[in-house]
Amino acid sequence: MKRPERILVRGPNWLGDVIMSTPGLRALRRAYPDARIVAQVPAPLVPLLEGTGDCDEIWPVASRRAGRGVLRREATRVAASGFDLGIVIPESISSALRMRQGRVGRITGFARDPIRRWLLDDVVEAPSEWGRRRWVSRERFVMRLMSAVGADGESDLGLRLCVMPSEEKRLEQSLGRVGLGLAELRRSPPVILAPGASFGPSKCWPVRRYAELADRFARRGRIVMLVGGPGEGARLEAVRAAMRTRPVVFDDVLDLGALKALVRRAGLLVANDAGTRHLAAAFGVPGVIFFGPTSVAKTADNLEPIEILEADHACRPCYRRACPTDHRCLRSISVEHADQAAMRVLDRVGPWWSGAFRRDGAA
Repeated sequence: MKRPERILVRGPNWLGDVIMSTPGLRALRRAYPDARIVAQVPAPLVPLLEGTGDCDEIWPVASRRAGRGVLRREATRVAASGFDLGIVIPESISSALRMRQGRVGRITGFARDPIRRWLLDDVVEAPSEWGRRRWVSRERFVMRLMSAVGADGESDLGLRLCVMPSEEKRLEQSLGRVGLGLAELRRSPPVILAPGASFGPSKCWPVRRYAELADRFARRGRIVMLVGGPGEGARLEAVRAAMRTRPVVFDDVLDLGALKALVRRAGLLVANDAGTRHLAAAFGVPGVIFFGPTSVAKTADNLEPIEILEADHACRPCYRRACPTDHRCLRSISVEHADQAAMRVLDRVGPWWSGAFRRDGAA
């Protein structure tokens, strides 16, 4: 294959998956330092890749609901750029079809059905041990694609995000509205709780348990923050209402860039298996993460600063958005288990910080 000069990468559609694709993008940049590399991701996720230097440009990809006119303009823009290599990370038919409509020279990706296979020029065969449900971390999934086009990065699977000065400034403005500043966060890194999940309620640890755990940290003198994205306001309000102490609540107030800046300054994140926990992993922030309907196998790398909490039930992983029974996978995880997990991960990454959690109030 001729050495590519213009490369288009169709990125994933989910926040966590985009973050887990960053090792692959870094390997691609190392392999082709002089190529023009453009990444396409959904518009709300563009800030995730800004500042890393792994892409020359980041283009928002239009939603399928955007209408034919928008999709046509997107295809025209791609075609006008004359990409000679396209790498399609999502396994959907539509993502490969858009590359074809944009007249990309050679299109590479995995394929699970004949139509997708027909749309690709180079089909990367997935190892049989992954199975049809792809039981492999997203980092290794993306890296296999990058290896197929000449990149070598298997030994470097570390996540990387950057915080831009403008994002830090927007965080400072949001903190000012609740009577805080960056100086307070430097002195006392906050405990951030992210009780929602855009995937669906099946991923969410119970509201009252989040509230009780948050109260424990607040009584120990920690700054406690509740964060949530679009559509998660009701859950954040339910946690706040169930608490006996007063947290700082950012209900869809922070844009993604400001959220990056906040999570980078956290002392601990407690969250469901959703996007915010991948932000924490990228910045090496300690985390306690609840796994219910999903499997750790798909996110098995970059877990060093994380304590995974899960229960062994025959029904999981089911990957249902709403539990059809009693949600036992997450209801069987107690507040005490979560509190102990927080102490374990803090001991592992910095005993001084764990000690501060214990000293400042109730044990």
